[in-house]
Amino acid sequence: MSASTSPLIDPTDSRPGARRREGFALVAGMAALMWIIEVVDAVSGLRLDQYGIEPRDGDGLFGIVAAPFLHAGLGHVAANTVPFLLLGSLIALGGVLRVIAVTAIVALVGGLGTWLLAPASSLHIGASGVVFGYAGYLLSRGFFSRRPRDFVLAAVVALVWGGALLGGLLPEEGISWQGHLFGGVGGVVAGRTLASPVGRRLKRP
Repeated sequence: MSASTSPLIDPTDSRPGARRREGFALVAGMAALMWIIEVVDAVSGLRLDQYGIEPRDGDGLFGIVAAPFLHAGLGHVAANTVPFLLLGSLIALGGVLRVIAVTAIVALVGGLGTWLLAPASSLHIGASGVVFGYAGYLLSRGFFSRRPRDFVLAAVVALVWGGALLGGLLPEEGISWQGHLFGGVGGVVAGRTLASPVGRRLKRP
């Protein structure tokens, strides 16, 4: 019996380059969605910010998914876009599944931590928690993987963003430092989880 290749299967999809391009596309797509939602919110007056994380409110649990895509104006989303794209692209070097896994872990851990421990009646929105999670993942990954390249990348992230990351953890009125803190914790959890044998398989076809 002769073998044939299904036209639905692209044999190049298993190559590292293809997985990286998909990862970059996903990061860019998430950033674009942030902008689209914020522009729609500004034009329509729908007050989409109300769907952010409301601590210890049952309805506020939806914000764990929605909050990273909601921002308090175009200036807010603009400030988050550059670090989100840069740090997300570094993670995308490991492929699209790596981006999905890190983002999901960071959003879940960061969102739940904020929902459980942030002050009642507060509202938390913005992608900065995910940004801190991406940074936490890149900074901690080397300690779990023991790969020299991961240590080098962590040093670069610390050098470029270290001051801003530390500053973002300081309590400040109008800033969700809880989201930053628990997002960073989520990044460390992602670093530990994805350094396991199961996690390392995410970069394989």
